[in-house]
Formats: sequence, C-alpha cells, structure tokens
Amino acid sequence: MAPYHVVRLDEIEVHVRCGLHPWERHPERPNRLLITVHMYADLARERPADWYIDYDRMREVIVGWAQRDHVDLLETLLQDAMTAAFADDQVDAVMVRVAKPDIFPETRAAAVERFLRREDLETIRP
Repeated sequence: MAPYHVVRLDEIEVHVRCGLHPWERHPERPNRLLITVHMYADLARERPADWYIDYDRMREVIVGWAQRDHVDLLETLLQDAMTAAFADDQVDAVMVRVAKPDIFPETRAAAVERFLRREDLETIRP
C-alpha cells in the first residue's frame, strides 16, 4: 500500500432535518449529526510542489446541510460529502461517517460510513 497524506475533519456538528421516524420529521427539531471526513492523497502520485487538500470547502458543504430541506436517509448526506471530497483533484480516497448521536438511548450513535478510492468511482453505484 502506498503512503498517504491524510486531511481530517473530525465530528463536525451540524443540525439537519433528516430521518425516517415520525419524530424526526418535525421541521423545528432537526437531528444533531456528527460528520467525520478523512481525505487521502497518495504520496506516490506526482503532484505540483504547492499542492494541498482544501478542508475549508469540505467544511462549508457540511455546515451548509443545516439549510437543506428534509432528507430521509443519512446515505444521501454521505453521498453528498463523498462527491464534495472528490471534487478536489488532490483527493485520491475518502472516508465519510455520518452519525446521529441522539437517536437511540442505548447506543452512542447510529451511523453510516463509507471508504472509497477515486479509482473505484466508476465501478460502484452511490
């Protein structure tokens, strides 16, 4: 495996109207989500001397979710984050985790998570 440079945004907190349960559909009570994104740059790949991964753009996308209309599935948000990460040409792979920490009292969080390499984008469906 090649060495990677990793840019991390850990547990960005954002309140989003999302979920399938009836109590999650109240427009005045969005769910608290914790979003983690790891963006990987393959260090074996040739790059310009001044390359970097822009984590500000990724943060803006996630914080912007607070203004979205209701979303039924966390997978929709996960895919949105994956697409935003791969919009940066320097990102060769990405891991995204979207978690609802307050959904069930007996668990720390319900979450979806995905790791994907750029080279695999054409072989999978969202």
